[in-house]
Amino acid sequence: MSHAYSDKAQPERPVKPAMMRGARGRCPCCGKGRLFQGYLSVSPACRHCGEELHHQRADDGPAYLTILLVSHLGAPFLLAIFMMYRPSAMSMLIGFSLGAVVLSLLLLPAIKGGLIGFQWARRMHGFGSEPAMAETAAP
Repeated sequence: MSHAYSDKAQPERPVKPAMMRGARGRCPCCGKGRLFQGYLSVSPACRHCGEELHHQRADDGPAYLTILLVSHLGAPFLLAIFMMYRPSAMSMLIGFSLGAVVLSLLLLPAIKGGLIGFQWARRMHGFGSEPAMAETAAP
């Protein structure tokens, strides 16, 4: 299937700013509109610049990355706390369970937003089919 546009004809989108905007919960295109309309529900389009956001395909990627980060941050911390203070098993279970849940809830939207920003910047999953109005306007 051929497209009416050429990838080389479209300007390069910077990846890092788009991912940072997405991680802050903002539109990866303009950085002003809200990316999410709920905790993890992505808005169909940016209310500020009109960029369509329904193309995103984050799926399970953010959840896997969140689990990877939380477990890799928590395991060494758990070992260090145990070696230094020798708390009871119940206090460690409660403390680290709560910590893992809170950290997961904080990281999940940021990771999902960053992944959506990456998809937008690389023109994945339909994000590059038509240039957005904000991209054609002069800054």
